[in-house]
Amino acid sequence: MKEIVVSGIRPTGHLHLGNYFGAMRNYVRMQEEYNCYFFVADWHSLTTHPDTSELRDSVLGVLAENIAAGLDPEKVALYAQSALPEIAELYLYLNMLAYKGELEKTTTFKDKVRQNPDNVNAGLLTYPVLMAADILIHRAAYVPVGKDQEQHLEMARNFAQRFNYRYTELFPEPQAFNFGSDLVKVPSLDGTGKMSKSENQLATLYLVDSDEMIRKKVMKAKTDAGPTEPNSTMPDYIQNLFMLMELVSDRGTVEKFRNDFNGASIRYGDLKKALAEDMVRFIAPIREKAAAIYADKDYLRRVLSNGAEKAHESARKTIEETRRLVGLRYF
Repeated sequence: MKEIVVSGIRPTGHLHLGNYFGAMRNYVRMQEEYNCYFFVADWHSLTTHPDTSELRDSVLGVLAENIAAGLDPEKVALYAQSALPEIAELYLYLNMLAYKGELEKTTTFKDKVRQNPDNVNAGLLTYPVLMAADILIHRAAYVPVGKDQEQHLEMARNFAQRFNYRYTELFPEPQAFNFGSDLVKVPSLDGTGKMSKSENQLATLYLVDSDEMIRKKVMKAKTDAGPTEPNSTMPDYIQNLFMLMELVSDRGTVEKFRNDFNGASIRYGDLKKALAEDMVRFIAPIREKAAAIYADKDYLRRVLSNGAEKAHESARKTIEETRRLVGLRYF
């Protein structure tokens, strides 16, 4: 029997290069070897994006981009989080096992409070509990997560342990999973932090960016006057450009510019032009496929309906067992 993998993505912006190389590329491999549940986290998005006027389009857009990037709805369950009421019920039970002090110490909670001091809602505080419910509802063995989500996954394990201790063994303790390789953290083009779905948009390459926008963003990437002597130390922001080039360019191109840098003869304008064209070649096919998929709303609704049906079957079994163990079956 295949082991279970669960992962979700919030519909709060378009997928970007970091999503693809940090997650999507692994998802495409996982769907061949594991029983995968991948969902669009629309409930999670409400904690920071309470205006839902564009939510439907955002959910369908993210779904189209995931499929364009390689996910096969025939091989995985692709669904909207809100389609499974069982998640909300498990979230309720897990909240009884979560403590205010530990939730307030969560790094992402403290970050969100700093960013949005006027919107510190209970959903934001209990975000890790809902994330745990997303995972445990399918009794997942593995969760592909980035560094910024590792604390949440540790909390999910804690909640599973507490439930198992209090009510009897039910939930496995989910582990981080990335095919045993280091997670790729794709840097932003301005050399500060990583690419983001909703912040720092001019320094992020989205999978829906036009050819012209890709060229414009890459050409504006941070550089300097270049090394003044051979074999100089490479600044972080130049290392970032080489890392991006290694993702989409052939080895000969990367080695040519690396040799130019080491020989103190590099022309950053030439490097960025080469990188921009390779980025265009990489992103354009995904963008065009996503646009075609997004245009077929009936297809996307069928994908969500079929995915919810597959996911519901798993979730229903878990929640029935949960109710029995907690002692909430009266007839």
